[in-house]
Amino acid sequence: MIMKVILKVVLSFVLVVALVCAYYLIRRPSLVGRGSMLMEWLRQPSAHPDWMVKAGQRCADAPFLFPTDGYVGFIWDDSFRPGHRHQGIDIFGGGQPGQTPVFAVYDGFLTRLPEWKSSVIIRIPDDPLHPGRQIWTYYTHMADAEGVSFISPDFPPGTQEVFVKAGTFLGFQGNYSGNSLRPVGVHLHFSIVQDDPQGGFLNELDIRNTLDPSSYFKMKLNAHENISDIPVCLPLYGESET
Repeated sequence: MIMKVILKVVLSFVLVVALVCAYYLIRRPSLVGRGSMLMEWLRQPSAHPDWMVKAGQRCADAPFLFPTDGYVGFIWDDSFRPGHRHQGIDIFGGGQPGQTPVFAVYDGFLTRLPEWKSSVIIRIPDDPLHPGRQIWTYYTHMADAEGVSFISPDFPPGTQEVFVKAGTFLGFQGNYSGNSLRPVGVHLHFSIVQDDPQGGFLNELDIRNTLDPSSYFKMKLNAHENISDIPVCLPLYGESET
């Protein structure tokens, strides 16, 4: 009797694992492919210079400059587990924490909350794609695993509404996750956050509060539209290709 119960538990566990695997392999083949490509990039970035987008690069007539050097490993609306939706893009420089610089993508007003060790947010009063709408650009993971900040000393904790121009140095890529025992890979997480009704920013952790960054960079950065292409600067983005 006990063995039958154990067997049922084991079979149930195997079924759950199989369903999760099916979710990623069938519903999210793009994420599986991007994960393997990212591992290849991290093993030897110098072998794939054509995968990298450079800091300050502007694709065609895109309103935003690219914020840092690196390979865009994960994009907007990727899913790392059932029910999860990625709110921005993850750019992996391929170096050590504190090596790869990060820059502002557009003119705006920078805030760093007192408790933020690795993050800044920049208010853009006039959305370049939707004039009259206010948006925010969010940059995070700019600290080491222990929470030692790599943010520029020009923006100490508590900074409020400091004007910065596009291309302003903000800090360096890091691997801070909030848990020193579980650091993330060295990268910059960037997202575009919507305004709340009071003129502040909404919670970036919910994808419904963020915007698809594709049109702002003129790159294929939406997981539903980009299944397998490496996200790089495409001069003909949005136009028919021949």
